[in-house]
Amino acid sequence: MNKKTLIIILISFLSIGTYAQQGWEVGGWLGVSHYFGDLNTRFDVLHPGPAGGIIGRYNFNNRLCLRFGANYGYIGADDANSKNSFEQRRNLNFNSHIIEGLAQFEFNFLPYTHGSRDEYFTPYIFAGFSVFHYNPKTKYEGEWIKLQTMGTEGQFKGEEYFLTQPALVYGLGMKWDLTKVWSLNVELSARYLFTDYIDDVSSVYPEKDDLESLRGELAVLLSDRSLPDNEGLLIGQPGRQRGDDSNHDFFTFFSIGVVHYFGNLKCPRF
Repeated sequence: MNKKTLIIILISFLSIGTYAQQGWEVGGWLGVSHYFGDLNTRFDVLHPGPAGGIIGRYNFNNRLCLRFGANYGYIGADDANSKNSFEQRRNLNFNSHIIEGLAQFEFNFLPYTHGSRDEYFTPYIFAGFSVFHYNPKTKYEGEWIKLQTMGTEGQFKGEEYFLTQPALVYGLGMKWDLTKVWSLNVELSARYLFTDYIDDVSSVYPEKDDLESLRGELAVLLSDRSLPDNEGLLIGQPGRQRGDDSNHDFFTFFSIGVVHYFGNLKCPRF
């Protein structure tokens, strides 16, 4: 190996670590949110809610990023929209605001460098962790009622599900340069939840007398809102399935965002 070849190899090796895009990106996104769970068992996507958020991303190089975010979404579902006869008779519904903070790592499948004529787009995947707050409500006689405080499945006072929960974040996206410093991001993200009560529905109907003595008559009415059959019977018999606690709920965001790059490009050192 001659000296010229050795120098070329050495420069190439050094360039791997030094020709790297580093720096912050900041921006925002708008999109839609979807809920899937006991009140949407057939993955209906025809009833989205509005969503949006802010993005803060640090680029370690042209492949790996660490992203922080704060997101908002509005989710809900109604048994009246179901095609399942049991769910139609169950007649439950809810909606909730979602407030979320997250941190995630992103990996670019292609080298991505702001301002480059060759490396100006890439698909990417991501995974991370989030903490979100929710509070399911339903409308009853013209008034919005917070369901967690009703203990609709017989929860004792002090044993209600928590309204702030952790989640795992995962998804995929695509990013393109619009200019040297502005880029367009389109992505689909989902949340793996550790709760099945984002819709206030999970297990079985409680004893109505016990629920009434513990929470009052309104709690009983909200626990079983089922439509009577031909004999006037309601679905909500004690111990009968109200939801499915074997599968946790989840929600998704579909977003289109614009971010501004504040970093600079490091050129190879010779």
